[in-house]
Amino acid sequence: MSTAPTSTATMGFTSTLLPKLLTLISQNSNRRKLLLAIILYTVYKYRRSVLFVRPRPDLPGPPGLPLIGNFWEMATTPTAVFHQSQERNFAKYGRVYTMAIPGVGRTITVKDPEIMDHILKTHFWNYEKGTRSKQTIGPLAGNGIFTADGEWQRQYASKIFTVKAFRQYTNDVFVQEAQRAIDYIETFADTGKVVDLQRLFYCFTLDSFGEIAFGEVFNCLGDPTKDVKFAAAFDRLNHNLSGRFFSPTYKLVEWWTGTDKLITEDRTIIRDFAQKIIDRRRRERQEQVKVDEGKKDLLQLFMDIGSEEGGTPLSDDMLVDSVLNFIIAGRDTTAQALAWTFYLMHRRGADPAIVQRMQEETDSVLQGGLPTYETTKQQKFAEACFNESIRLFPAVPRSTRICTQDDELPGGIKVHKGERVNWNTYAMGRDEKIWGPDAKVYNPFRWMEMKEKPTSSKFLSFHHGPRTCLGQGFAVTEAVTLMSMFFQKYTFELENPDQKANYIPSLTLPLAGGLRARVNRRTD
Repeated sequence: MSTAPTSTATMGFTSTLLPKLLTLISQNSNRRKLLLAIILYTVYKYRRSVLFVRPRPDLPGPPGLPLIGNFWEMATTPTAVFHQSQERNFAKYGRVYTMAIPGVGRTITVKDPEIMDHILKTHFWNYEKGTRSKQTIGPLAGNGIFTADGEWQRQYASKIFTVKAFRQYTNDVFVQEAQRAIDYIETFADTGKVVDLQRLFYCFTLDSFGEIAFGEVFNCLGDPTKDVKFAAAFDRLNHNLSGRFFSPTYKLVEWWTGTDKLITEDRTIIRDFAQKIIDRRRRERQEQVKVDEGKKDLLQLFMDIGSEEGGTPLSDDMLVDSVLNFIIAGRDTTAQALAWTFYLMHRRGADPAIVQRMQEETDSVLQGGLPTYETTKQQKFAEACFNESIRLFPAVPRSTRICTQDDELPGGIKVHKGERVNWNTYAMGRDEKIWGPDAKVYNPFRWMEMKEKPTSSKFLSFHHGPRTCLGQGFAVTEAVTLMSMFFQKYTFELENPDQKANYIPSLTLPLAGGLRARVNRRTD
């Protein structure tokens, strides 16, 4: 493996500053000589790394500046093209490269399926999210599934992600909410007016998941153009916290721009809202008999923890954290995936055979009726369209873990305790070595032609190993239900078919500018 090239700044230090320091040392007292010698040694030792962060000349990566490492590169990279910048680094340095940043430390970035299998499956116990993850998104996620390493939340949440439950959700919730979305876009059909489909998908997923997980009627689909106070605060907080991932000086930046006050205000709004859901559930339960175990929603399962055998119930803060984390997982990810799917199917240059195949499959399977759980399982091409979109635009485009004890990755790559390992799912989805020469092309047909599905260490959009996304089946069923009902009735035309595939910096990957489209009734 090649080592990092010597930076211009390092060469300048060697050719210019070094002789001056040597001259200065020779002209001063012993005490000054010692001090300057220490400075000289320190600057030389950390000439491409961060002060007190172990240099890694054995790994390639962008050359850093003395003492501050790659701070300047991170500070000057626009957040709206961050994932593309990591793609460029992979192209230049290979499948593994490293950077060091003040306040963050050493990060080793990878996009190798074998390494992902090691980190997320066989040695997952040696890699944890760490305290920085909580500091970064704590105002939104608290101690929930996006910041914590524990398994108890997965254990209880798994009880609502069952085949029996999916059948009920499809019939009682997904179809009903998709019909409300259709009632809304019907007013736009054949009028030439545009509707923001991404906004509509947010309303659909929040209304659906709120009812299933918390028994909460958000009623966003009542008027998708109207902001729901909770949802607006939730989105602002999500966006503002994302800047912390890219800025080692985010505290100073937030104070200087006043963003810290907005973060505090939005945090209060969303946590108060979640608390009201919990308080209302307590009042309702006082007036009702015990709920059958098989009919409990996610909130009730969490609220019942510790109620048996004298256990300790969850605090209100922990319940609020759980509500907010599952809203991220149940609302944002699926809504954004649907937006990318419709965008990729309809932008200029998209293969028209994709929409045609989608319509043919929908007509053949549904035969004019409504979707059921069983029909969603038959719509393999619809699922392929969804999977292909999250391959290219994964809901969680990058993730990081901290090594808790010295380790060695496949290929002999050393990882020292305290170093971070970062993987970029966005870049992996575009890797020709994994997906072939057309890796960057939206081609759902590839999923139909595969002899077997790719392993989750290659297709990382739903994570991998013991912490594979519990809601994978839920998301696919929900998405296919809505897609089939939309394509059964309508065709779509983007207002701007040349719209760029830009994303908003966020904890997830929303489509920048929304997805404005015209809707027409099918005439065939």
